[in-house]
Formats: sequence, C-alpha cells, structure tokens
Amino acid sequence: MTNLTRPSSSRENTLIMNRFDLTKRLVSKLHAKEAVIGGIGNNNFDLWANGQRPENFYMLGSMGLTIPIAFGVALAQPERRVFALEGDGSLLMQLGALGTVARSSIKNLTMIIFDNGMYQITGKQPTLTNSCVDLVSIAQGSGITQSCWAKDEAHFEQLIDEALTKDGPHFIATRIDDKTPVASTDRDPVKIRLGFMQALSLNQ
Repeated sequence: MTNLTRPSSSRENTLIMNRFDLTKRLVSKLHAKEAVIGGIGNNNFDLWANGQRPENFYMLGSMGLTIPIAFGVALAQPERRVFALEGDGSLLMQLGALGTVARSSIKNLTMIIFDNGMYQITGKQPTLTNSCVDLVSIAQGSGITQSCWAKDEAHFEQLIDEALTKDGPHFIATRIDDKTPVASTDRDPVKIRLGFMQALSLNQ
C-alpha cells in the first residue's frame, strides 16, 4: 500500500502564530468599511480588543454559524468585502457551509480560520484538527479553490491583500497558539445587532 503523506502546505508545516496579532494585521488593512463577523468566544474577543469598528459583528453563543452569517451579509451586499473569523471547533460543526459557499461562487467573502487544535474556551479539549483533519483539504475538496494555509505572518498579510483585491471566495487557515485574549466583548446582543445594522445600512 502506498504511504500517503500530506502536501507541504499542510497544517503541520505552518508557523504557530497568535490570533490577536493576526487580527490586528487584518484590521489594519480595512479601509473601505469591510464587514467582519467575529465567531464566538476568543475570535470576537480579539476582534473587539483591536478596536470596535461599527462594521464588526460580535457573535454570542451561535457556535458554527460564523460562515453562514458572513455568507448572508456578502450575498446581501455584493459590493462590500466580508470577512468571517472562525475557529476550528466551530467550523467542524458546520462543514456543509463550505460547499454552499463554493456552489455560489460568491466573490466578496473571505473565511479566516484560527486553528489551535482545541476547544480552548471550554477547557482545551482537542478537536479533530489536532489529529487527522486538515481544514484546507476539506475546503479545497468542497470546491473552494482559493484555499491555503498561511505559512507565517508575512504570508498571512499577502493573502489578506489578495482577498481585498481579487475575487473570492477565499479560505485562509492559520495555525495559532492558545494565548488568552487580551479583552472580552461587551455582551449586549441588542446593541451589537443594532450597531451592525446601522453600519451596513445602504443609506449610510
């Protein structure tokens, strides 16, 4: 039997980076009122800590729905670039969303996956990416051709630049550490919803 090995672009061959730092690098490049959907827990905590942009949506308790929500925003406002910040555990709950995104050929959606191989916020229980699952391979197999691992911070920034200037969908996976977020989101769902709706209003 042939011994199959993962390609050099696999999860194991990427630098372990920091979610807050990567989020900061992303936010620094947003100058055209791009929408950012921050997945539950640490993803939106670090997004919040990088400055409360009105175009940010901070999810509370909706595990697995970051990409579906971002997909809906991108469909509703095709002229606006939309970014989804999702964790490996949450994405594993909603893998079917990747096929839906691919089937739509949506051009303005970028999915950024922060993968530390664990359910960090609930006790660091390992996810399947800690053993046998490669999320980029799944995204590519779902039909999202522009899917890859960010090798390091410079490569991550290059991929963001491409997502801001080229048609998508884009799927950018990053391997991150388990550092504690530096802040916690203001947990007021009504305020978050109304602020985001106002920021995305076509009348603005």
